[in-house]
Amino acid sequence: MKRIGLISDTHGYLDEAVFKHFESCDEIWHGGDFGTIAVAEQLSKSGQPVRGVYGNIDGYDVRSVYQEQLIFTCEEVRVLMKHIGGYPGRYERGVRELILREQPQLFISGHSHILKVMYDDKLQCLHMNPGAAGKQGWHKVRTLIRFVIEGKEMKNCEVIELGKRV
Repeated sequence: MKRIGLISDTHGYLDEAVFKHFESCDEIWHGGDFGTIAVAEQLSKSGQPVRGVYGNIDGYDVRSVYQEQLIFTCEEVRVLMKHIGGYPGRYERGVRELILREQPQLFISGHSHILKVMYDDKLQCLHMNPGAAGKQGWHKVRTLIRFVIEGKEMKNCEVIELGKRV
């Protein structure tokens, strides 16, 4: 069993509350737009492994450490992570084909600042976007997701609100 803390679109800002919400997690996944490598370094200091992808606003500091897309297995779940990905029925160009080719059970994206957890029946894939945890953007509430992967199951999904964007 792995407890996952999912965050995205920090844009250089990391609320201290994130550490409290992720303290019981085994891994932290970042869906891109770290803002600076300092955010990744802060997350790493929590002691949990950090997986992530770079986003469209990330510079060389982040891009030299993280890839544009990441494909890995957690427990028995194949995971695909890409910052700009869209969502079921409205995938970004090439993403549907990527999902068909790689056949993940879980697709993680960020970018939109819109929290979404939805299943794609056609592609047999769960999509998660944790919304935005940073202060940049048009979202009104900063959000995270916590969930569990146990074997082939993804369960116990919790949406965490960090407060208003201000």
